[in-house]
Amino acid sequence: MFKEVDNKKEKIDQKRPLPKYTAVSIRKHLLLTWTYNSNAIEGNTLTLLETKVILEDGVAIGGKTLKEHFEVINHKEAILYVEEIVKKNKNLSEWQIKSIHRLILKGIDDEYAGVYRKERVIISGAEHMPPEPIALSGEMERLINWYSGEGQSLHPIERAARLHTDFVKIHPFIDGNGRTARLLLNLELMKAGYPLVIIRNEDRARYYSSLDKACTIGDYNEFILLVAESLNRSLDMYLDLID
Repeated sequence: MFKEVDNKKEKIDQKRPLPKYTAVSIRKHLLLTWTYNSNAIEGNTLTLLETKVILEDGVAIGGKTLKEHFEVINHKEAILYVEEIVKKNKNLSEWQIKSIHRLILKGIDDEYAGVYRKERVIISGAEHMPPEPIALSGEMERLINWYSGEGQSLHPIERAARLHTDFVKIHPFIDGNGRTARLLLNLELMKAGYPLVIIRNEDRARYYSSLDKACTIGDYNEFILLVAESLNRSLDMYLDLID
């Protein structure tokens, strides 16, 4: 699967720079579908079209909560921040992760935005139990050390998938862990020159199942496969437009 993905990436790289308006339209499409699906996975009820109206026109949607509107706006701001990290080629840090999370919860729960939880939590529907609050700083430090050391020897897709999974396993924040994890996933892929990965809302059950398997028994294969398949879809979209 990695070979297939990398062959497609190479074909796209050979076509760069992409036509200006093709590149712009792809980016707008991916930002919209990423925001819609990432929020929908967490229970946001805005449709794809409603998400588009909020993002592009700044129009409020009747019958929807203020929180759901903030989730759309905040996710876009977090994506822009992630793009800035990639542009400047900065090393991953806890400060960056907290900053991403702070943007996700801005105006929704400012007290806990960018702050590690101080309470024990249960992940609904999962077998895995996140660590106690006292252990969070040490677990996050180990995650960053793994990423900077052993993680760098892995294929970028595996490294990105494991970063996402191990972050979810720690579950350092009261809320917003899923959105933050998917931003970290794409942050790592973008650093390696890959397009955005969209974990679709329709794949939510498979997504959660593969994550729980990785967190409980350390088998990352199903989640890595899901990421690779999702990346393949994004690559195919590029190839369809530029071939």
